[in-house]
Amino acid sequence: MNETAFDESLFASLKPGLTSFCYRMLGSMDDADDAVQETSIRVWQSWSMFRQDSSFKTWVYRIASNLCVDKLRQSKRRALPVDLFDPAVSIVEPRDTLPDSAWIWPSPDFGGNPEDLLVRRDTLQLCFIALLQTLPPRQRAVLILKDVFEWSSKQIAETLAMSPAAVNSALQRARETMDRAELRSDELSSMDVLPEQQLLSRYVEAFEQFDIAALVALFHEEGCMSMPPFEMWIRGKEDLSAFYSLTRWHCEGSRFVPITVNGGYPALAQYMPGKEGDGLVPWGIHVIETKENQILHVQNFIHKPLFSRFGLPERIDQ
Repeated sequence: MNETAFDESLFASLKPGLTSFCYRMLGSMDDADDAVQETSIRVWQSWSMFRQDSSFKTWVYRIASNLCVDKLRQSKRRALPVDLFDPAVSIVEPRDTLPDSAWIWPSPDFGGNPEDLLVRRDTLQLCFIALLQTLPPRQRAVLILKDVFEWSSKQIAETLAMSPAAVNSALQRARETMDRAELRSDELSSMDVLPEQQLLSRYVEAFEQFDIAALVALFHEEGCMSMPPFEMWIRGKEDLSAFYSLTRWHCEGSRFVPITVNGGYPALAQYMPGKEGDGLVPWGIHVIETKENQILHVQNFIHKPLFSRFGLPERIDQ
């Protein structure tokens, strides 16, 4: 039996990396936070059974992995609207939604853990998170630990209670599935590494002035916009122009606050006029993917709890 008192600082040092692992597994920061919290409780409760001759990190990740796998077995795959539905045929105000649990949501940074900064940033892109969700839970865990965290097959085998041969087999199947997956979100991410700051500034200016012609001119010919939790998404300049005209009453007078999402990717938090006429209130988080300095895809995540998660104010001045 382990007689040493539980060291909370030891768990705290693993928390940023653990959170990023759980986010990639589950596609939601709310679910990731719940999994990390439950992991900390189980680590504390089971501390007396921890054998000091094995790795504390491996033991903690084993608990977290099992929690994530169990959670995934009880839930449907999270996705992005462009991967579930075809673009809108007729341009109307969006009405049909799916519950929050159906969607992948963006994440803030996981903390200043030096180890976490080394983890490949491209594996936090929303399209990569969507690809991960196509994998069975244990294959997903193997691929994240191997290809993202760069763990050895031996360490992964110990963590997931598998043989190294089973780990390598699961990894091969996971990579094949990822290569075969034909997700629109993956196609739309054949984009510039980061949006040009000048393009973002022009987007902000056109949107805040609600100059529809200037706004649509920034889009690629096949550019599109999606708005989870709404199922509907728009593709093509003509339909984008019609949609912006239709929703002018709702968006006119909006203001943006710059933020970063998913490993430092630039994004914009949109505040819109409140019903009381006293300042601007949260509406959506715009993640803008570009190609050849044109907008290829605006993902507008309309989910007010994201604002508090990103440390944004509940209201700003008009």
